[in-house]
Parts: sequence; C-alpha cells; structure tokens
Amino acid sequence: QVQLVESGGGLVQAGGSLKLSCAASGRTFSNYAMGWFRQAPGKEHKFVAAITFTWSGSRTYYEDSVKGRFTISRDNAKNTVDLQMNSLKPEDTAVYYCAVGRSLGATMRGDYWGQGTQVTVSS
Repeated sequence: QVQLVESGGGLVQAGGSLKLSCAASGRTFSNYAMGWFRQAPGKEHKFVAAITFTWSGSRTYYEDSVKGRFTISRDNAKNTVDLQMNSLKPEDTAVYYCAVGRSLGATMRGDYWGQGTQVTVSS
C-alpha cells in the first residue's frame, strides 16, 4: 500500500523559511516524478514544483510564482522529497500536498497523494 507522509508545515512570518518533507513508502518511486501541489482557501489545487529522475539525472520544474524562492530535492534511496521554501509571502499560505506520479513536461500528474500540511505565512 502506497503511503505519503508530509511534515514540516507551520506558521512563519513573511520573508521567513520553511522546509517541507515527504516520505513515501509502499513501492519504489525512482521512476516516478515527485512533487508538491498546494491549495489556498477558496482556490483550486495548483502545481508548485516537481522533480524527475532519469538515467541522465534529475530535472526540476517550478510554478512561476515560486521560481527562485523554492527548491525541490529528492533522495531516491530514502524515497523522500523535500521542498525548501524561502522568502515566503502571505500568498504562499495554503495546504501543501506531496504527490508522486508521472511527469507531464513542466508539470506532473499525481497518482498518489499525501494528506497535506498547512503552511501559514503572516504579514
């Protein structure tokens, strides 16, 4: 049974940093894309970042509003994916979801999902 467990959310002031982590279990995910989505109150579920892993190495993809501020990384040996979030803004406030699935070019499709972790950025 596939399980994704997120950690690291919380409350931070604008300009601060948080690191989200996701541990995946239940199968090997080295051939899958791993990433993060978020959903703000009253808004749709949106792609944030993804990282793929192929024979040529890792590639990362970011939604435009987080480029230069967020960094995604993965450890295939541990089946983990992290999201380092710097220079946080109030508009980054959302529930963040870890996802594992398939690459769709500059984004991804989530086949497996975590339960979500709340990130709140105060102004």
